[in-house]
Amino acid sequence: MSRRGGPAPAPTRIARHAAFEARILLTNGEQLMVAIVLPALVLLGLRLLPVGGIAGIPRIDTAVAATAATALISTSFTSQAIQTGFDRRGGVLRWIATTPLGRDGYLAGKIIATLGVHVLQVIVLGAVALALGWRPTVLGFIAAVPVWLVGTVAFGSLGLLVAGTLRTEAVLAVANVLFVLFVAVGGIALPSAGFPRILRGLVDLLPSGALGELLRACLAGAPFAWGSAVVLVAWAVIGSLLVVRYFRWTSV
Repeated sequence: MSRRGGPAPAPTRIARHAAFEARILLTNGEQLMVAIVLPALVLLGLRLLPVGGIAGIPRIDTAVAATAATALISTSFTSQAIQTGFDRRGGVLRWIATTPLGRDGYLAGKIIATLGVHVLQVIVLGAVALALGWRPTVLGFIAAVPVWLVGTVAFGSLGLLVAGTLRTEAVLAVANVLFVLFVAVGGIALPSAGFPRILRGLVDLLPSGALGELLRACLAGAPFAWGSAVVLVAWAVIGSLLVVRYFRWTSV
């Protein structure tokens, strides 16, 4: 509320909601595990185990790229799907439509909160990676920013689509199962080149496969694939259009 008793300005409302959303993500033990602990385990596993590497590239670099993709998916897709699904079941989304925040402010707050959590992930996981011997380049970091933003839109829209079309119980199961599949066999932990030829094309068409290839190009110096860029942008656009068309603000 403003000092005059009316609603606060829109930017203030959105900022407060973003802070509220970020607190929920960071104070929930399960969400914190998905956002920080699991990506850290991926980093350690790929650094120490002989999997997911690319010939001629330091293992720590490919491990960092896979970890960055895991962290992005965990927050943009899994955490947002689960949280939004429970908000929808509890009637929060329907109630928000009647408040000064509105649906647009609610979504804007979620986006800002997600980006804020991403910054924290980069700081924490980056510190762990540096301790393990990672030596990043400035150009690689800069190149990864647009990939990160498009990936956030792609997986964020998929998370909202799951949350806005399925029952809450199904959202919980689908979000967690897809997270595991994306990371384990979707081109994140293992590059698509490591899959049998018959599966390689399928992995390359997944948003996770495209994200993994692009982040390996930016952070590990792997060859850049324009096809992966087109695939990730396509998922971002199509996912956003599907959310606009099919997202339901009330639970069935």
